[in-house]
Amino acid sequence: MQTATEVTWDRAASDSPMPGVTRRRIVGTHAMLSHFTLQQGVVVPLHQHANEQVACVLSGRIRFTIVDQPDGATRTVTLTGGQALHLPPDVPHAAEALETTIIIDVFSPVSETTGVDRQA
Repeated sequence: MQTATEVTWDRAASDSPMPGVTRRRIVGTHAMLSHFTLQQGVVVPLHQHANEQVACVLSGRIRFTIVDQPDGATRTVTLTGGQALHLPPDVPHAAEALETTIIIDVFSPVSETTGVDRQA
């Protein structure tokens, strides 16, 4: 049997995978939670990954650009605290923090890198 683990976000180890971004992670067997703080103006360029992703905005305001239309057109979605966005695997997307924004991203399956790592 595996052991349950308690985590306090402000005490968890953090890194800065790109300028203006602080990240803390909980990596499990099948899913990974990433707690991100993105400073206002941070842009995560267009990328895609095999992970399914759910971005849960705790505070702030962030605009996602998503390429998921049948004709390849892009669309934008702006989220604020209390909203979430589901991104299926391999859907190209980018993000811009319109305000300092705190997000918890759920990724499945677990991977060593996500979109912010590919920009470093």
